Parts: sequence; C-alpha cells; structure tokens
Amino acid sequence: MKKPEAVIQHVLQERPEPTVALNPLTGLHLDDVKEIFSRTALQGARQPLILAKHAANHSRKLVDILARKSDLVPEKSDPRFRDDTWRNNGGYLRLMQSYLAMNESLQEWVDDLDLGTVDRLRADFLLRIIGDSIAPTNTLLGNPEALRKACETRGRSLLQGTKNLLADVRDNHGIPSQVKGDSFVLGENIATSAGAVVLRNEVLELIQYVPTTAQVHRRPMLMVSAMINKFYALDLTPQKSFIKFCVDNGLQVFVVSWANPQMENADWGIEKYALAVMEAITAVKSITRCKDLNLFSLCSGAMMTSAMAACLKARGDNSIHSMTIGVCMLEMQQHDMEMSAFASPEVFDRVKQRSKKAGVLRGHELALSMLWLRPRDLIWSNVVNNYLLGNEPPEFDLLYWNNDWTNLPSQLHADVIDMFSTACLSMPGEMRIDGTALDLQALDCDKFFLGGLSDHITPWKACYRSAGAFGGNKEFLLSNSGHMQTMLNSPKKKNASFFINKALPGEAETWLEQAELQQGSWWLYWGDWVQSRSLAKKKAPLRLGNKAYPAGVAAPGEYVYQQSE
Repeated sequence: MKKPEAVIQHVLQERPEPTVALNPLTGLHLDDVKEIFSRTALQGARQPLILAKHAANHSRKLVDILARKSDLVPEKSDPRFRDDTWRNNGGYLRLMQSYLAMNESLQEWVDDLDLGTVDRLRADFLLRIIGDSIAPTNTLLGNPEALRKACETRGRSLLQGTKNLLADVRDNHGIPSQVKGDSFVLGENIATSAGAVVLRNEVLELIQYVPTTAQVHRRPMLMVSAMINKFYALDLTPQKSFIKFCVDNGLQVFVVSWANPQMENADWGIEKYALAVMEAITAVKSITRCKDLNLFSLCSGAMMTSAMAACLKARGDNSIHSMTIGVCMLEMQQHDMEMSAFASPEVFDRVKQRSKKAGVLRGHELALSMLWLRPRDLIWSNVVNNYLLGNEPPEFDLLYWNNDWTNLPSQLHADVIDMFSTACLSMPGEMRIDGTALDLQALDCDKFFLGGLSDHITPWKACYRSAGAFGGNKEFLLSNSGHMQTMLNSPKKKNASFFINKALPGEAETWLEQAELQQGSWWLYWGDWVQSRSLAKKKAPLRLGNKAYPAGVAAPGEYVYQQSE
C-alpha cells in the first residue's frame, strides 16, 4: 500500500484547478500592495551588499542568455510558454529566459534579506504579482501565439479582442470576463430543480423543492449557503446538482436564497442573518409537521448557523437534530493560508474602517481584490484569451455562478473579521446572538464536517481544527477538491475520491495519516449518514407549503436575480 504522502500527492495532482470564491476577510487593497513594496524596498536599502551581490549574479545570467549558454526553462506546469516559438526562435528564447532570470534573481534577493516570517510571506506575494503582471505573454509582441493568429485572421482576432475589451469596460467593471455571460439562464439550463418559495422576509427566501420519489423521509433538511454567494452552486446543471441528488434520495429539501444587500442594509450582521434563518426553521417545521430538522450549511453560512444553533440550544430549543458543516473554519492562524500574511490587528482595523465607510462592499470590488491573489490564472490568462487571441470566454457553470456577484454588508464583514481574528465563537460565552450567550460545546447534536484537500479559501486543516470547538458526536471527511468544487462531487464525476477516518485525534496531520482513501463521491457516503438521521419514510406530499406558508414564486425564486451594481 502506498504511503499517505504519496497518496496525497497523487490526489493533489489530479485535483481540478480551483476557482476564486469570495473570502470576506481582507481581500487585497492597493494600500496593502504599497505597504508591502515599501517594507521590502526599505529592507533592501538597509542591506546594500546583498543587493549588489544579486545584481552581479543577475548580470552573469544575462550574459549566459545572450551567449545561448543558459539552461533556464519554465516549469512544466506553466502554460504560458507552451508555443514552440519560445524554443525554436532565438529572440523569443532569450526573451523568455530573461524573464525567468529576472523572477529567479528577485526571489533569490528576497530570500537573502533579513525579513521576518510575515514580511517574507508578503514579499513573496508581491514578487508573484509583479512577475505574473510583466510576463511577455501578456503583450501582443511578446505573445507569438497571438501574433500568429492575428496574421492568420488578417487582424480579425485583434478586432474581436478589442470588442471584448470594450464590452468588459462597459458591462464588467473593466474586469476580464472569466465566463461567457449569456451561456446560462437561471431556471432554464442552470438552477433548474423544481420547487417554490414558501417564505420570504427581507433577508431570505425559503425554497421548498418538489419530491421526486413516491416516499420521503419524515425529517426534513434545510440547506444554508454562504451569505456572500448565491445559493445555486448547490443546483448547477442537473448532472452536478446537490439539491437534485438529495431530492432523488427521498429527502425533503428546503434551501435558503439570500437577498442581495444594498446600501440601506449596511447594518445586517451575523445576528440579523441568524434570526432570519430561525424564522425559516419555524416554517420548515410547520410545513413538514416535524419537530426538528437536519441542517446543512457551507462556509460563512456555516459560521452563522453554528452560532444560531448554539443560540437555539441555549434557549432549550432542540430544532436542530443534526448538522453538516462544509468548508468552514471558525478562526484563522498565521500558518493556515497565504492570506494570513495580511491578518494583523492593524490590517483588520483598516479593513473594517474601509468597509464601514463604504456601507456595502460591492460584489465586483470583492471579486477584483480576490482575483489579484492569483493574477496569472484569474486575470492575465483571461486578458490573453479574450483580448490578445480574441476568443470568447469559456462556458463553465461554476465560473458563471462565481461571477454572479453578491454585495457584502459592512456589519457582516466586521462580524466575520472579528470571529476569525478572536475565535470568539469557539470560546464559550464570548459571543452572543439576540442576547443569548453561545457555547458550541453544549451543542450536542450529531455533526458531519467536510473539508477540501486543495481548498485555498478555508484550508482543510483549519476546518478540522474548528470541529474541535463543537460538542456531540462528530465525523470529519476530506474531499479531494477545492473550495466549491468540493460540493460538485457528483457520483457521475470521474476521479472523485475522499479520505475518511471516524476517529478525531487532536492534530489534523495525525487524522490524515490514519485516514482511509476511498474512491468515488462523498455524496454517497454522506447520503447514508444523513438518511440514517432522517426518520422513516412517509408518502410524499402532493403540494408544496401549507396554509400558513403557501407556495409562491417558482424556484429559483426572485432574490437570486437581484444584481450588484
């Protein structure tokens, strides 16, 4: 049997490329970049001998390149230099090697500087932004593939690229499109599961889905997605729809669809959302005539529902029978992820002040700040494809969802930052909802925790660590995917796999060393888990809603169409 390290590396190599998803923590602001540049330049100025040494080394590299003695080559995984021209044309070969030499020399210089751990992480981040942004492939003359296509099409590709650029300036806030905007229509080829809105308040719509089986489990399930994204990542195409999978397996499914907050909703925080979900729980119990339900929640939605469930428990309300908590961490530590390099008290205060001044952070502003965390994949590759090559963006349902931006209320932003920075939800009595002190250890219902091995938004080790804050019976499963790709784990998906270990040792690394790798979709494993907690079956209801909560607008509802300006 292969060692765990070999298995993990094998899974990581086969994982799908992650897409960006909005992390409400700090994002990236121009002031942050300026600060990183200033601090790195200052350290360099204080150590001139190191700068001189690396300048001399770089000069020798350039001499070797001019003499065609350099052996610099791009990484095999780098798609920018895949065109044969980069190897067969002497001029382009020298251009590529000069670019690689510059990146290498800058990295060697920074590695040699006397920097603290956080400053070194920030400097590495800055170098990557600079290096990705000045790549020759980002320009027409420096991109042989784009030049060749321009010649072959007699300039039509450049004309189309100009049209694409102008369209993005006009319709996409100047952000290079990641997906063809007219490829998907809600309710027609995406978010197509049948259902109806049975409750609407100012914060959410509650959607009940039509049963597809003759019998359904008596105990219903309520799904709650992140408040900063639209819910239909759970209901993409029918082949990928988690909602359809649950309905087809006899579960009574209800889903929360969030309103897209505007300036007047700047004061919406964790408590506001939690109270709205409590109203939804009352409706679900009334419609199904069941005293409790199973709760499924994701990311920031799971943070909020964890607080809400602890509040209900403290009040003696046992409406939550079980909880599935997906890709959710309750705190962030310096080693968890790259964004931790920006997670200082000063940065948090500055970010909250910006947010408070703005009232509501617009979805495109959040998206742009996150795109710069991985500019090569999320910005410059689209610049090349859309503008230099004149191609249309791809048709990709998850990217369509990811670009259906949602605003972020400043109070919610501040609450999430406080939760991450102080771990207040993990500490009994440190956080309150509607005046009720919260204690996750007292929340003793069964829980199923879900992480993604290559998740760069909520790293799985942080998700595992957060599970320790809860009481009750707990189980942790690790999917082989990234953040939202973890949810798109249909049994029809090829190469799906997951790690499972019912024991929960103190350290995440120990858990993984002892875990068993299973092939296939975790949906099936979790489906057995949740169905065993969903009571016996009864005849499926003939209609949605009830007298108190009548069925209204058909799914996917109305709130999902609300746009960010």
